[in-house]
Amino acid sequence: MSPALEEERLRALRTLEVLDTAPEAEFDAVVQGARYLFGCSMAFVSLLDVNRQWFKARCGFDGEETARDLSICQHTVAADETLVIPDTLNDPRFVANPFVTDPPHIRFYAGVPLRIRADPDRPPMPVGTLCVADDKPQHPSSERIALLEGMARVIEAVLVARRTSRTSLRLAVERQEALVEIERAQRLLQQAERMARIGSWRVDLKTGRSHWSAQTYAIHHLSPDVDTSSIEPLSFYAPGDRALLQEALAACRKHGQPWDLELDFVNADGVQRRVRTMGEPEWRDGAVVAMIGVVQDITERYKFERRLREFALTDDLTGLASRRAFNEQLDAAIATAAGTSSPLAVAIIDLDRFKEVNDRLGHPAGDEVLRVIASRLREVDYLGDCLPARLGGDEFVLLLRGTHARERLAEGIKTLLSELRHTVSADDRAITVSATIGACVLDSGHPDRSTLLQGADDALYRAKRLRRGTGAIAGQPAILTAPDSQTI
Repeated sequence: MSPALEEERLRALRTLEVLDTAPEAEFDAVVQGARYLFGCSMAFVSLLDVNRQWFKARCGFDGEETARDLSICQHTVAADETLVIPDTLNDPRFVANPFVTDPPHIRFYAGVPLRIRADPDRPPMPVGTLCVADDKPQHPSSERIALLEGMARVIEAVLVARRTSRTSLRLAVERQEALVEIERAQRLLQQAERMARIGSWRVDLKTGRSHWSAQTYAIHHLSPDVDTSSIEPLSFYAPGDRALLQEALAACRKHGQPWDLELDFVNADGVQRRVRTMGEPEWRDGAVVAMIGVVQDITERYKFERRLREFALTDDLTGLASRRAFNEQLDAAIATAAGTSSPLAVAIIDLDRFKEVNDRLGHPAGDEVLRVIASRLREVDYLGDCLPARLGGDEFVLLLRGTHARERLAEGIKTLLSELRHTVSADDRAITVSATIGACVLDSGHPDRSTLLQGADDALYRAKRLRRGTGAIAGQPAILTAPDSQTI
């Protein structure tokens, strides 16, 4: 037998998982019947391993196994056909065999190969024998040999049945374990969904039937026993956001486009929430057959992010817009002004003698001055459309739009110089804080945020150099003073 066939033969033997197993009544009964049929002293079910002959069933012989190279059965397996030896002493292959010359002194032998398939699509391979032996020569009839071959088929059937039973049992166990694992995974998924407030769903486009996970019901504040066919999911979304989701669903159905949206949502109890919804197509044979996705309640995260943004866009001390918020508003205003030719200007305000307040009266007094100035800036109705902000330290800025950003800019700055004058009581004398202001109008020389703020800053320092408590406008030589002409 070639090495390849021997490897396949051994693989077929391994699939039986029978080597070194305990005796079994089915095999013992066949062996006893074979010995009785031939009137022999010995009968075996032998299986040939790599280097040994192992007996699954035996009678008239004490050993559980022998060396393979001494066994007579190896010749039956090698030939893969029934082997009958009426007298071993007349056969040169066996005349010197230890089992012939020594106990049990085998003189007669008849063996039938046991054939098993390694794979369903491969031919059966001889893995062992059903054999009888005696210490006296015999010449059995063809009828008895045919009966022995029939008994061998019974042994084969039992071996295959045992293998099939074990395979079925293993598959059943694996299936049960898989079901347990699936159940465990589902529980973990449900726990993860609850923790992350994420629900999953699927809609069959042909039947219109949908499936919701437990957390999807929870997000909607609906009982899990509610029939999804009676639910209109889009009705839970605010009208404007509902239209966005309808467009996303249509694009997914028609073109297979996924979506990822954050939308306002009102649950079944009428409570306003914020959700993130993601979806994608399920393809089959090149067509979208279903849509699958998830919905997540992100209300707390959304509120937290809004608070962070508000914090980032609001000066904590004064409550005015922060530098970042002002820059965003200014960029948007410039973009709008470029398309409409609307007047726009910025005015930078620097407080005079503020450092003296901090040094003499302490930072709490200085903080109070900043709050007073911020309050006055919020009330400057005479400046029209105006956004005040704090740039940092004792520096503020105004975004001016409309006629107050051009024709009435100088007039507005003069009034502001008077309004921002503030006296702080000190132990020995009062400290009067004033403001110096520099302004710049959006024009061809100052077309963006950088040049606009630089122009206002340059005007501010031009006014400061001449006299504190005054103002200047970029491109205009005049120095602006308060109506009462009081400067510090």
